[in-house]
Parts: sequence; C-alpha cells; structure tokens
Amino acid sequence: MKESWREFRAAWKAASPIKQREILEGLTPEEQAAVNWWLVEFARDKQVLPEEKFFCWLLRSGRGFGKTRVGAETIIEWVREGYTRLALVGQTKGDVRDTMIEVGDSSILRVAPPAWMPIYEPSKRRLYWPQTGAVAMIYSGDEPDQLRGPQHEKAWVDELAKFMYPELTWDNLEFGMRIGDNPQVVVTTTPRPIKIIRDLIADDETVQTVGSSYENEENLAPSYKRRVIKKYENTRLGKQEIHGQILEDVPGALWTRAILESTRVNDFPELFRVGIGVDPHATTGETGIIAAGIGYVGREIHGYILDDKTTGGLPSIWASAVVSAYNSRAADIIVGEINNGGDMIENTIRSVKGGKTVSYKTVRATKGKYTRAEPVAALYEQGRVHHVGYFNELEDQQCSYVPGEESPNNMDAAVWILTELMLDEYSEDDNFEGMGTVENYQSKWK
Repeated sequence: MKESWREFRAAWKAASPIKQREILEGLTPEEQAAVNWWLVEFARDKQVLPEEKFFCWLLRSGRGFGKTRVGAETIIEWVREGYTRLALVGQTKGDVRDTMIEVGDSSILRVAPPAWMPIYEPSKRRLYWPQTGAVAMIYSGDEPDQLRGPQHEKAWVDELAKFMYPELTWDNLEFGMRIGDNPQVVVTTTPRPIKIIRDLIADDETVQTVGSSYENEENLAPSYKRRVIKKYENTRLGKQEIHGQILEDVPGALWTRAILESTRVNDFPELFRVGIGVDPHATTGETGIIAAGIGYVGREIHGYILDDKTTGGLPSIWASAVVSAYNSRAADIIVGEINNGGDMIENTIRSVKGGKTVSYKTVRATKGKYTRAEPVAALYEQGRVHHVGYFNELEDQQCSYVPGEESPNNMDAAVWILTELMLDEYSEDDNFEGMGTVENYQSKWK
C-alpha cells in the first residue's frame, strides 16, 4: 500500500461496500495491520488532522463530541509516523492518567492497536513505545514549571481552558516545541472565554475546528442525551458545553472577563490573614468553598483568591473539604451565613475530623445577594482583588450572575470571605492609613 493514510481514507470513503472488500482483499495481512482503521473508517471529518499547515490544531467542542478520542488517535498516529519526542499535558496528573492514558474509553491504552500498544511507566511519568523508542512525557497544568527545559516534536493538550495556569503552561510548552521538522500541538478543549483561548483563535498558525455534542449523538447514551444535552440546550451554558461556542460577557453582570484577566496573578505576597468562605446547598447541588487571603502591596491591602474547593455530596463530605482547606492554607477563620444554615454549617464542621479546633464565624445577611456582591466587585475594579491562577467555575459564575437570578454557591462563598477579610474590619475613613504594619491591622480583628 503506497498511498498516504489521507489518500487511502479518501479512496475507502468513496468506495462502495463491494469495492471496499476488493481493496481489503488486495492488502497483505501486514498492510491491513498497518492501517489505522478508526482514522480511515470511523472518524468524522472534523476528527481528522487538518491538511493545512499549522502549529496548533485547536479542537474546541461540546461535551461528548469525541475530542479525547481525537487526541489519543493523533498521538498514536504521530508515533506511527516516526515521531519520538512527545508531550501529554492535562489539567492535573490525575486527569492525564485517567482521561488521556489509562481509564477513559477513549484513552490511549484503550484505543491503541496491539501492534502499537505503549508501555505505561507512571513512576517515570511517561508512555514508552518499544516499537520505535518513542516517549510521551506527562505534564500538568497545575505544575507549569515542569515544562521548562524539555523539548518535544509533538504534543497533545487536553482541556486547556480548565487549567489553573493555562497561559504559563502554554508558554513553557511552546518554548520546548523546538525540535523536529514540524513541531505541532493538538489542543482538545471545551472552550471558555479566557485569554489563551482567544489568543490561539487569533493566531495565524492555528487551525480551528468547532464541534457540537450532537455530531456524536449516535455514540452517546440515551440517558446522557436526556439528562445532560437536553437539559442545557437553548441555554447560555449550553452554547459553551454543547456547541463549543465562546461565551461573551453578560450585560448587567458585576464582573467582566477583562477585569478578571487584568488583575490575575501567578504569585502573591506574604499573607497575614487567610480565611475560608462557605455557602452550603440546602438539599442538592454543591457547597461553595473558597479560600482567600490578604497581604500588603505597598500601602494597600490586596485580596487573593487561593483555592476553589467547592464540592457536592453529603454534609460530612463538604465539611471535611472545608476543614482540609482551612488546614492546608493555615487559615484563621471560616465564615458561613446564618441565613443559609449558619448553625448547621458550624455543627457539621465541628462533627468531622479536625473540625472541633477551627475558628468559625457566623455572619448574617442583611442585604440582597446582588447588593452584598457589589462592594466586592468594586474591589476587583480597583485592582485590589486577584485570582491566583484560574478558577473556571467561579469565574463563569461571576461573569454571568445578574440581579433576579439565583446566586451560585462558589460566588457567594467568595463574597462572604472577601467581605470578612477586606470590608468588615475597617471603615472608609481608615483609607489604609495608620495600617502600615501587619500588627496594626491585626489589632482590629483580634
């Protein structure tokens, strides 16, 4: 078989069933084994590597489109073509292992043909193909510095829009794409309107493919189509999660993407107060759990969102997550709203391991949620609150919440803790004057 896989695929797609059988009979067993039959017969046109020259192939699509299968098959095809220095970059190491390599139905170890099955070496953070000596190293978006130094010919980045440090991870990866005759990256992601995604779309060396969940409908479980796709169809979130569209800011929302981007940081000063905001769900949904701290920038106090540990499940589960966040950040306060189960929050936290010794404060809501959120949003506009990395769920909520809608738990938890740390313990008359030392500020809240 002398044709390229593209030529063979085109001929196979154009052939009748009888002609396809003739083509198959004309191949030797070795040639049949060499064909990537998923690529030739089953892949939709949008799932095939573009013919145009590109540095980045950005495949942004809705959930269930089949983008993970695309990433896995693209890596396998690159190995078959002789490339030996590859990178696999996921949101976390666990995501790389579970989604890209081992567990998921579309992971590399699940879809690789026997003749091209790699060896997974987790202790070495790599996949190894003894057939050619190819190595795919494992990296994660929450540890971008691991990408400083290593060099690669090809890379697969999965769910870039969900990374904690997407820009820094991308920059470090791109610096290392400097060997071989044609360095390339395939990015498979559900889109979010963040800077790196917009930059890639605008890049002349990006080829973009946009896909909808409906394009893979025949392979999706009826329950998924009924409970997930139909639930979000004709909604704003559905445009992103089903159709792969980039959402724009919502008129009337207190936060904008531009504000969040302009104040975002990758590091923060010494923090002299850290707290955990908690906003529990009443019966279903998730409990908002946000860690934030404050430190000095010159003579000003700035706030920093450190973690979003929002979780669902039974009260014992989210209470344990709250205590874990409190201990891991060496926090000095947990804040919960009495109007929304304040006593219940404290009692639940006290009942789990380590909860008896935490410092807990109950606050009472005397204003509407939108009104309470306005002064916190103003701190962002003043450039005095920063997200340390990306917090996708929280940011989506901040940039879409408008008056009259039910306020989401992540955002409420952030409002509570930032109010406690930055708005409740001083008056505007202070104007931060006379608070030039940590001791002076601490004297106000001890």
